[in-house]
Amino acid sequence: MRAESPLYYNDRHDFYALTRYDDIDRALLDWQTFSSARGPILEIIKSGVEIPPGTLLMEDPPAHDIHRALLARVFTPRRVLALEPQIRALCTRALDRLTGAHEFDLMTAFANEVPMRVIGMLLGIPEADQQAVRDRADANLRTEPGQQMQISDRAIPNAGFFAEYIDWRAEHPSDDLMTELMRAEFVDTRGVTRTLTREEILTYVSVVAGAGNETTARLIGWLGWLLARNPGQRAELADDPRLIPNAIEETLRYEPTGHALARYVTTDIELYGHTVPAGSAMMLLVASANRDENRWADPDRFDIHRRMSNLRTFGFGTHFCLGAALARLEARVALEEFLLRFPSWQIDPDAPELSSTSTMRGWETLPLTVG
Repeated sequence: MRAESPLYYNDRHDFYALTRYDDIDRALLDWQTFSSARGPILEIIKSGVEIPPGTLLMEDPPAHDIHRALLARVFTPRRVLALEPQIRALCTRALDRLTGAHEFDLMTAFANEVPMRVIGMLLGIPEADQQAVRDRADANLRTEPGQQMQISDRAIPNAGFFAEYIDWRAEHPSDDLMTELMRAEFVDTRGVTRTLTREEILTYVSVVAGAGNETTARLIGWLGWLLARNPGQRAELADDPRLIPNAIEETLRYEPTGHALARYVTTDIELYGHTVPAGSAMMLLVASANRDENRWADPDRFDIHRRMSNLRTFGFGTHFCLGAALARLEARVALEEFLLRFPSWQIDPDAPELSSTSTMRGWETLPLTVG
């Protein structure tokens, strides 16, 4: 497609797609033409579903910038880095349960566990309820194999699930994201200084819980898969953990958890001699950009020593992922701790199963044999 159809049109599902790195870069920056206001998922754009205010992934400036600034207070580099001891403790606890094991499923035993606990800690969700939060977020993404995502009458269908926690936290403030959002004052799009409404807080918390759980779990899964297929590079990481951050960047490039983003085209635009009409849905194939021969040398080779720059897996411009630093930190600490206990492992290539979702790509099950 990059070579022969850089602007692709799918007549069955009525959407366009861009496949080249430079084109996707321009589209990510041009939010006026390629709008997020109707959602970043093809099915949501097509559904015309109601978008609640405060849904960062589904807003354009100026509302997006106002709402993003509230969350940015929580995800500053300094505050994220301060979480490292707690994240390491969560990784250690999960891995201690695997002591003496020779076979286990990386996803259920470790990859799903760590992000769930981290997000639960950030949101102030009681530990006993964190699994239920993750299960609901996961269920929202599920599709029947070969079928589209089913969209309810709201883009954030399970926001109400967090209502009891928010009501309780209002009476019992703490050092967590919920409390921070309740107290935060801002100037809204009408110029009014106020705090967030209860409904807006519900939306924020639901979005953070879903995004933070799924993407990082799948990143850890891809690390497990790719390092099993590249044992020499895995041995290098075990011998020299300083190489781990770059290995994570290469994994994000080679197997991005979010492989595509959708945008709503607000005005007619000329691309490759064709007019893409206003009102169209446009898919930006990030995974294709990550393998673009004009951007990356030997792009289909996994190389932990690759010189990395301008990675687009976390987006670009207005909608660059606020949780990118947290995801990188979780993945680094998880891999450091995992390699200390299990410096080698094997995977039966016929055993793993990919998750069936419309929006993310990763493993449902990834059975390992260690040692």
